[in-house]
Amino acid sequence: MGCSATLLPTPPHLSRHSTSPFPPSPHLNRRNLLFLSTTLTFPSTISTSVAAPPPSPDTTITERVFLDFSICPNYFTNRNLGDDLSNCADSEPIGRLVLGLYGNLVPITVSNFKAMCTGSSGSTYKGTLVQKIFPGQFFMAGRQGRRDKGEVKPPLKLIRNAESIESKAFLLEHSRAGVVSLPLSENDDDDDLKLNPNYHNVEFLITTGPGPCPQLDSKNIVFGTVLEGLDIVTTIAAIPTYKPSENIRQYNDFAELIGDGRAKTARAIWNKPLKTVYISDCGELKVAKPTLSPSLP
Repeated sequence: MGCSATLLPTPPHLSRHSTSPFPPSPHLNRRNLLFLSTTLTFPSTISTSVAAPPPSPDTTITERVFLDFSICPNYFTNRNLGDDLSNCADSEPIGRLVLGLYGNLVPITVSNFKAMCTGSSGSTYKGTLVQKIFPGQFFMAGRQGRRDKGEVKPPLKLIRNAESIESKAFLLEHSRAGVVSLPLSENDDDDDLKLNPNYHNVEFLITTGPGPCPQLDSKNIVFGTVLEGLDIVTTIAAIPTYKPSENIRQYNDFAELIGDGRAKTARAIWNKPLKTVYISDCGELKVAKPTLSPSLP
């Protein structure tokens, strides 16, 4: 009995001339390419646009005030002046500072400072001391306390300042001489005053240069600049101050380490000027055009 096999026809694509199991690729002519180019889609171009930077802080000067500084040579030897240094008969004038204030940026801080200059706050800077001078950095004034010690009477008619918790209030830097700032980290009012629910921080500092004070940035509120009188700032910065010896500093550090409260009391006289520098007058300067050109921060 024999076996027979039926041979099937060979498919065209497996002819003896082809060794590939797949059908041949179709021929792409010009018409086919044109059709493909109109039907295929390609991914869109990746966007390389960069977000616009935030707007610069508004340093338009909306208010101008003045501070007159003087020296009272006999203040600590003749205490018959009462509680107002502005009664000093033999006052030695230093000069006037004209300050421009950034009322659009920090309106409450500016309003309170202006009220202290004009006396509408129920208190005033007039007749009060420059309490600290840090050579090559800044000087401070406006410390609250007893008027007979040349300190500011605690004001009662000021707006509660909520700008101390607003991020925009800390954008400007203490980058040069003549920056006017509300000290928060540097504030040295007594703790008893700060715990009073009616407490308002009215201290201020002015940078003296020659360089910047980066240690003050992001911790204190810059609200103005010196428009006139940078030479007066330099004169105040050059007044000698009390500098403790290295031994005294080490003893003080140890006392603070063991919790001795007298350490803080002793540090209160550090960097105090050895001359009685005080604000002999202050007030607002009226201008025909209240909003002045922006100033550099």
